[in-house]
Amino acid sequence: MQAISYEDQVFRKRLDARYDELKWLYIEMYGDYDMLSELCDHMYRFYMERAEGLKNRDEKRVSEPDWFKKSDMLGMMMYADNFAGNISGVREKIPYFLEANVNCIHLMPFLDSPNDHSDGGYAVRDYRKVREDLGDMDDLRALADECHEKGINLCMDFVINHTSDEHQWALNARFGKKEYMDRYFFYDSYDIPSRFEQTVPEVFPTTAPGNFTYMSEMDKYVMTTFYPYQWDLNYANPRVFNEMMYNFLFLANLGMDIIRIDAVPYIWKELGTNCRNLPKVHTIVRLMRLIDEIVCPGVALLGEVVMEPERVVPYFGTEEKPECHMLYNVTTMATLWHTVATRDARLLKNQIGKVLALPDKYTFLNYVRCHDDIGWGLDYDFLRCCGMEEVPHKKYLNDYFTGKFPGSTAAGELYNDDPASGDARLCGTCASLCGIESALESGEPAHLKWPSAMGRPTSRDKLGTISGCSLDDESLREAIRKHIMLHAFILTLPGTPMLYSGDEVGQLNDYSYKEMSDKCADSRYVHRGSFNWDQAERREDASSVQGMIFSELKKLEELRRSLPEFCKCTGVRAVDYPDSHIIWIIRESEKGKLHAVFNFGDEERKVQISEEKEVELRNWDFVWHVLRQAQDNTCEDPTNMLD
Repeated sequence: MQAISYEDQVFRKRLDARYDELKWLYIEMYGDYDMLSELCDHMYRFYMERAEGLKNRDEKRVSEPDWFKKSDMLGMMMYADNFAGNISGVREKIPYFLEANVNCIHLMPFLDSPNDHSDGGYAVRDYRKVREDLGDMDDLRALADECHEKGINLCMDFVINHTSDEHQWALNARFGKKEYMDRYFFYDSYDIPSRFEQTVPEVFPTTAPGNFTYMSEMDKYVMTTFYPYQWDLNYANPRVFNEMMYNFLFLANLGMDIIRIDAVPYIWKELGTNCRNLPKVHTIVRLMRLIDEIVCPGVALLGEVVMEPERVVPYFGTEEKPECHMLYNVTTMATLWHTVATRDARLLKNQIGKVLALPDKYTFLNYVRCHDDIGWGLDYDFLRCCGMEEVPHKKYLNDYFTGKFPGSTAAGELYNDDPASGDARLCGTCASLCGIESALESGEPAHLKWPSAMGRPTSRDKLGTISGCSLDDESLREAIRKHIMLHAFILTLPGTPMLYSGDEVGQLNDYSYKEMSDKCADSRYVHRGSFNWDQAERREDASSVQGMIFSELKKLEELRRSLPEFCKCTGVRAVDYPDSHIIWIIRESEKGKLHAVFNFGDEERKVQISEEKEVELRNWDFVWHVLRQAQDNTCEDPTNMLD
C-alpha cells in the first residue's frame, strides 16, 4: 500500500473539511459532476506545484488568520512602469518602500494587454503572461521572493468580469467556434440585448454607451458592460469558472499575498435584472474563497465593490461562510473629498458612524486617492436633508475641484463628462486637488511659469519651482496641512490604509498625457504620471514640500505601528460633536484613549477633549492626542502635527 505524503495529507485535510459545501454550491450552479471532478484534480495539481516557501507561508497564516489586519499594515499602489520602469525596477526600489514603512505593494494591472485599448490594463489578453515591456513571470517571482524576504506583501488585480477582445478565447469566438462563443454572451439579433438594456444601467454613458457591441464581421452582438473591447464572461458556463479559477491559482502560485477581484458585483448576468449584486455573484465568490482556503490559504481576497459600506457588507459573507477578506472603502473616499469642497462634515460623520458600528471582523481598505477617478456616488437622501440637491451639488463639486468655483485652489480634471445629465467623474492627484499645485503656481517667478500650450505643467516642469518655493507661504502651508490631514484621517480609521504612489511626496498632476495619442482622451492619466524620482530625492530636506509631507506621514505611520490604541482589537467610536466642521474619533485600548480630531474648516477651532485638555486646531489641521492612565493619575501623551 502506497504511503500518503505529508503534502497529500495537508491537501486532503483541507479539501475534506470543505468538500461538501464546495460540491453543493458547484452542483447547484452547474449540475456537472465531471467539471467538479476536473476542478478538484486541478486544485490538487496547483497545490503540489506551489513552492515550499509559499506553503510554509500558508501554514503560518492559517494559524494567524488576521495577519492583514495588523496596525503595521500599510499599502502603496502603483503602476510598475510609471514607478520604476518595469517589474525588476520595482524590485530595486524595495529599500524605498521600507523607508516609507510600506509593507504591501499593490501592483496595478501588469498582465499582457493590448497597447491601444486596454483600459489601463483591465482588458487582459493573457492571464499567464506579463506585459512584455514590464518583464516576464520570472521577474514577478523574483519580486515576490525578495518582498517576502523583506517582510513585504504583494498584491495584484485579477480581472474576473471580462477579457480583452484579443484574448485567445475571443479570437476563437470570432471564427465562430461555438465552444468559445459560449464563454461570452453572443446574440444573433438585437432582440435580447434590447431587453437587457431596459434594466441594465450604463457604466460609461458618454465614452462607452450601452452594454452591447455589434460585431459586423460576425453579424452578432456581444455583451460589453464596460468598453467595446472588454467582452463579458459568461459564468453560467462551468468551463469559464474552472478556467478562471485555474488562472487565479496560477497567479497565486507566483507569490501573490493579496488578489484584488475586479468589478465583483458585475460577474453574474440575468435578463430582467440590473445585472448587479445578484445572489449567484456571492455563490461564485464563496466558491473562490473555498478554493483559496484549500490550495493557498495564505492568499487574501480583496473585493472591489463600489457601494456604500453598509451595502457592501454581504461581500464579506458570514462568519461561517466568509467571502472576501477585505473590501474597498470607496464611498468614504468620495465623501472625504465632498467634505473638503463643502467644509461640511455631517455626511462623513454619518458614514463613519455606520462603518464603526459594523462588526470589527470586517476589514476595509481605506485610501485618499487611487488609480481611478472619483465618482460622486454620495448619499443624496442624507444630503437633501442638509439642503444639497444631487444635480446642482455634483456640478458644484466638479466646478470646485477643477478650480472654476470662486476661491477654489483645487486643480483637477473631469472624466466621462456627460453634458446631458451634468454628471462627471473627477481626476487629479491628492496634492493638486488639495491646492499644492495652485499655491506653487501663484508663488513662482515669471521665468518658471509653466508652458501655456498645455495650460498646465507636467510634474517635471515644476521641478525647479518646488525646490525654490517658500514654505512660509500660508496658502502652500494650508494645502500641505490639508494633504497630510486627509492621510491622517484614513490612518485613523479601522482597516488597512493604502497610499497612492506619489502622494507620500506630494506629486502633482502630470498633463503630458495630453500629448500622447493613446492616452489624450482619458483624463485619468493626469494622476497616472511617471513617478518623479528627482523630486522624491528631496524627501529628506525639511525645507521642501516633499520633505515636509514625507516626514510627517512617516511619523504618523510609525505612531500607528507603535501605539496600542491602533491595535486591531481596539474599540473605535465617533463622538457626536455639534460642530459641522469637526470629526472626532476615539480609539480606546486597555492603556488609554487616542483622541483624533480633524478640522475640515477654514477657521481655527478649539475642542475640549477632556476636563483637563482643550486642543486648538488651525484650519485644515488635526490632532492625535493620547490620554493614558498611570495608576491614579492621568498621563497625557499628545501628538500634534505641523506645529
